[in-house]
Amino acid sequence: MSNRTVVGNITLSLDGKVNGPGGDYDMGWIAPHAMTRGSLQHMSRVTSTATTALLGRKNYEGFGGYWPTVADDENAPVECREFSTWLSQVEKVVFSTTLEEAAWENSRLASTDPVATVKELRQEQGGDIIVLASSSVIRALLAAGELDRLSVTLCPELVSGGVPLFDETVAATSWTLTHSAPTESGALCLLYDRK
Repeated sequence: MSNRTVVGNITLSLDGKVNGPGGDYDMGWIAPHAMTRGSLQHMSRVTSTATTALLGRKNYEGFGGYWPTVADDENAPVECREFSTWLSQVEKVVFSTTLEEAAWENSRLASTDPVATVKELRQEQGGDIIVLASSSVIRALLAAGELDRLSVTLCPELVSGGVPLFDETVAATSWTLTHSAPTESGALCLLYDRK
């Protein structure tokens, strides 16, 4: 049996929100913090050991519409080009009730819910399993005790409305801070392992 670590990677506001009061795509407050050298290095750190990425439909479509061409963009930061290459090559498992196919290379639609899928993936050989910014998937795995590590980029922004990452479905757990680094924009990149 493999010993795969399941990582939830998410960007949060200081008030714990994954988006702003405008809904799913109200994420402009993340922009000043997402492409700093520090945040890109953090993304490289958490993805470098992962061989499977879990995505919800919105993130799959959003990432797929932007990242595939970045690898060949000579003007993009080297970390972005590396992430683009990794993202195209990594196994991508997509959770959606509306998509009929996952056309991006190395992608497949999940046949079960996130918790069952992670339990299946843990039985397979491979590196870390990382949830890329899909808060509903992270929430489901937290509620089931199936998340081992939390990678949080904490932005110095209060967005007021919006959806919190943590709600009453999330089980009470204790975590250990294993890495922290401030970025040039004042965001904090944090890694926590479940105790």
